[in-house]
Order: sequence, then structure tokens, then C-alpha cells
Amino acid sequence: MQVDSTAIREIDYDPQRAKLLVRFASGEHYVYVGVPGEVHRSFLDAESKGRFFQSEIRDRYPYNRLDA
Repeated sequence: MQVDSTAIREIDYDPQRAKLLVRFASGEHYVYVGVPGEVHRSFLDAESKGRFFQSEIRDRYPYNRLDA
């Protein structure tokens, strides 16, 4: 789902695998593992997606960079 953010272009979520997929404005694409559904919902609802990502997701969940 595309979002209105200067830092983040797209956010997707796989609830059965608790995987959060984030595509940044730079084009980099990452998957974060073990992210609860309520964190995903809060991320979508956050006024600043970039700030929410920095404080609630980055360095809190294991991740892998995906190929473009």
C-alpha cells in the first residue's frame, strides 16, 4: 500500500507470517520479521511514518534487504 510520506513509499504486511515489507523513497526494499499486527496498524496510522519507523521498527526486528 502506497503511503503519504517523504521517507517511505510503500508499506505491506503479511499477517500470517508477521512480516512487514517497507519500500523507502530511495527505492530500497526491506522485510522485517516478527512484527505484530498492531505495530503494522500503528505504522499506517502514524502521522509521521519516518519517525514511527525510526522509533518503533528500526533496530527492533530482524530484517533482510530485498532485491529491487
